Amino acid sequence: MEFAYSPRLADLKERARALTDTIMQFEDECERNNGISDESHATIKAAVLASGLQAINTPVEYGGAGLTVLEQAVVQDELGKLTNALWDTVWRPANPLTHATPEQRERYLIPGARGDRRDAVAISEANAGSDFSAASTTATPDGNGGYIINGEKWFVTVGDVADYLIVLANVEPDHAATIFLIDIDTPGVKIKHIPRYTHTFVYEHPEFTFENVRVGADAVLGGIGQGHDLTRDWFTEERLMIGARTIGAAERALTLAVDWARERVQGGEPLINRQLIQGMIADSVVDITTNRALTHQVAWEFDQADPNDADLRKTLHAKAATVKLAASEASNRVVDRAVQIFGGRGYIRDYPVERLWRELRVDRIWEGTSEIQRLVIANEANKRGLENLLSFRYEAGEK
Repeated sequence: MEFAYSPRLADLKERARALTDTIMQFEDECERNNGISDESHATIKAAVLASGLQAINTPVEYGGAGLTVLEQAVVQDELGKLTNALWDTVWRPANPLTHATPEQRERYLIPGARGDRRDAVAISEANAGSDFSAASTTATPDGNGGYIINGEKWFVTVGDVADYLIVLANVEPDHAATIFLIDIDTPGVKIKHIPRYTHTFVYEHPEFTFENVRVGADAVLGGIGQGHDLTRDWFTEERLMIGARTIGAAERALTLAVDWARERVQGGEPLINRQLIQGMIADSVVDITTNRALTHQVAWEFDQADPNDADLRKTLHAKAATVKLAASEASNRVVDRAVQIFGGRGYIRDYPVERLWRELRVDRIWEGTSEIQRLVIANEANKRGLENLLSFRYEAGEK
């Protein structure tokens, strides 16, 4: 086994760290103004392009960085250190777009990789959250080869700035779950409401309505009836990246807390000399290091996998759920301890640990709640056994 970063991984990590440092200067602006200015966005876009970390999950031939899953995890780990979810300014087109037709690639994926277009994934509904199969948005054939979309979507992250949506709808009368690419300016697409959330996210999560929205057959992504499979694949990738980002966030929070504990004197000595504080620091080190190792391992396994092995894909789906569950819950523990170490200052919004504390809470909810992850893991143990879940998938020379 080789656990050291290869020269390429080390370079990617350093580039991601430098990009993170550049974007970090916009954190206070985002917190004060519930977002950043167009000028700040332009500065970040230029920095992303200069770093070569645009669209890291998109092949180079389409304008992306073409990184492996492990390479993406290393980059996301660094970007996760940003508060206000500013990591989302480093655009990464949703992975269902890998199934785009040549025409769809030209219209959506390639300009998206350049940062000239932005997608938002519209899956959740008022009565279809973790169980996305309960979605009720419909796509009714119009008799001319196209479809009429009706329904409502909630929690459409980045929906306030996206110019097209990736929408899950059921093609009637067979109720065939299908993904559609729908431009925001299509008649009948409306933002119904923009809720206020606990965190101060650089983008919003609007609720959209679709009222007799007409689209052509060319709006279908990946084929009729492929919607659930594409959505699962998207969740699987996102769960791995959530694991990577939350561990990066936890590292930043712990680093700040340790620095503070060294400086803060109470009762005549630094906080870091107090055993109760030392216990919190030690537990946080364990949470970060074990989950980073797991995240990297599973990301590496994804890169080795045969994409045509259906059983293996399901096992990796459960392993991604394991990463998401373990890392998101561990990072929440770490940032909560960091707030506690900072005391009253840890509850002030000017302090990054407070923002991270608010922001990481959603990682136990979106892209599948912690409870859903537990069900995915347990079902895999029941159907295909514990061995694949508990062991490395590959031996030397095997792929």
